[in-house]
Amino acid sequence: MVGNKAKWSAEFLGTFWLTLGGCGSAVLAAAFPGVGIGLLGVSLAFGLTVVTGAYAFGPISGGHFNPAVSIGLVVGKRFSAAELPGYIIAQVLGAIAAAAVLYVIVSGKTGFQGVGGFASNGYGANSPGGFGMLSVLVCEVVMTAIFLVVILGATAEKAAGGFGGLAIGLCLTLIHLVSIPVSNTSVNPARSTGPALFAQTGALGDLWLFWVAPIAGAVLGALVYNALLSEEA
Repeated sequence: MVGNKAKWSAEFLGTFWLTLGGCGSAVLAAAFPGVGIGLLGVSLAFGLTVVTGAYAFGPISGGHFNPAVSIGLVVGKRFSAAELPGYIIAQVLGAIAAAAVLYVIVSGKTGFQGVGGFASNGYGANSPGGFGMLSVLVCEVVMTAIFLVVILGATAEKAAGGFGGLAIGLCLTLIHLVSIPVSNTSVNPARSTGPALFAQTGALGDLWLFWVAPIAGAVLGALVYNALLSEEA
């Protein structure tokens, strides 16, 4: 039986990797002269962090790496509510640690003048495409709801064994392809919190939405799955 220390460590490291790999690709590589990976590359980077993290840490903790996912899995009756606080704390600390490491890397560049948006999430002036609060709220709720439906389906007992991590990672890639222009894509309160602490925009003022919307979406997705798609439906 896996102990809490190992589970919390796995969630810390998995969320650290998701934030460092995903946000790092956005901050360091998206617009690099001549070979920038752009929106497509950043989307793939986030998906790859989940795929690799799921197979590395999933056997230990379940591979949540996201407070909204953990809450959704509680609602979906796949995870114990008693374990929820420890997971959320580990996830948020992992994201903050990753953002701190990324800040150290970025600040070492010759001529460094600040981190700017730092891959943070936002609405209005802080939305990459200038989308307002309602648009961002709806996008984050719907995308997270679909994410939870895919997670619950891909990890169900009747699902193809061994492919859950791949399906979930590809789903997150697709979510980023759609929603980076809208909100810079959160669907993950921990991922939003880390960069917001270092960003030089109003990201901290917008952070509430990136806790409320993903959690609401995760709960909605779990309820929809249980009502319509589960074996008991």
